[in-house]
Amino acid sequence: MRLLISAGEASGEMYGAQLIEALRRRVPDLECFGVGGERMQAAGCDLVVQSKELAVVGITEILPRLPQIYGEFRKLVRAIDARKPQAAILIDSPAFHFKVARELHRRGIPAIYYVAPQLWAWRSGRVRLVRRYFKKALVIFPFEEQWYRERGVDAEYVGHPLADLERPSESLQDFVKEQGYEPGKPIIALLPGSRHKEIRMNLPAMLRTGEILGCDYQFVLPIAPTIDPWWLDLLVQKINPSCKFILFTTRDTRGLAHARAAVVASGTATVEAAMMGTPMVVVYRVSPLTWTLGRRLVHLKNFAMVNLIAGEPVVPELIQAAFTAENVAAKLREILPDGPVREKMERDLAQVRARLKSADDSRSAAERAADAVLRTLA
Repeated sequence: MRLLISAGEASGEMYGAQLIEALRRRVPDLECFGVGGERMQAAGCDLVVQSKELAVVGITEILPRLPQIYGEFRKLVRAIDARKPQAAILIDSPAFHFKVARELHRRGIPAIYYVAPQLWAWRSGRVRLVRRYFKKALVIFPFEEQWYRERGVDAEYVGHPLADLERPSESLQDFVKEQGYEPGKPIIALLPGSRHKEIRMNLPAMLRTGEILGCDYQFVLPIAPTIDPWWLDLLVQKINPSCKFILFTTRDTRGLAHARAAVVASGTATVEAAMMGTPMVVVYRVSPLTWTLGRRLVHLKNFAMVNLIAGEPVVPELIQAAFTAENVAAKLREILPDGPVREKMERDLAQVRARLKSADDSRSAAERAADAVLRTLA
């Protein structure tokens, strides 16, 4: 079996790697190529395009990158024509993948959408593209299956890939010792995003928050796999040349799990923090023009995935103008100490974890997705 598997950003790339591994257990002679990063490559995917070349967020931010993105798109189309996959699995990234799906449709290659786009949140009219170009939509939030089915899409809920994340077994003391952190000083994790532009927008206020809270805490900055460590280090020094309190670490769950609290850019990382049970403040900022244009298209009161899953605000959101270092520090001071506010957030996050974990069977989300792919192609 030869499949095209395409993931245009860091979270989708992780889901793609999990899916490839699950498919290989079922189809030993699987051959796959497409778009991804190091994790998909390690899982055995021949990369035609690196996902970091496509990682752009925002309406106005994408314009300067369009020629480069179009070049990568044409490179992928040429690979499709040369390798002739039996089917394609496209993961999230609708702006890119709707165009890929159109080319697949023209060539008679069936496409499956894994992590279907959140059209219930904004630009819902694009559901017609899913209905036209995709044979199946695999959704990761429980309420999405009905939403898509009501609009004529063959949708199946397979569970959230992050629902299978488990807290690391190592103790806080062992983690601190291994990383060389200061014992006894609480850790605050800073997650500004996985794309260069969003990190530039979110990180300055996060660093300023660290200055406000001072030396009573140590601040951990996990590095996303789509980001070069040297670039992030230079950016930190540029934003604050005297910054000495940031501790870099690899982007895994350990930094989040052992953090007393986290400041997290709105996106998949909020679900990671919820799975680790880490109280958080969710933040985000885009360019003023992108905010003005995009706000008219979004039909939600809350932005954070954690709050959308819960159906109510369980973690504070500081978006755009509300995202200031002073506001973040104030919210952190509410959840850092033991007390009713922190305890309530921990209970609410536990409920979010329970909602994401499927009680139907013991398979992981990736395994359920792999089985759905094979049933659909059969």
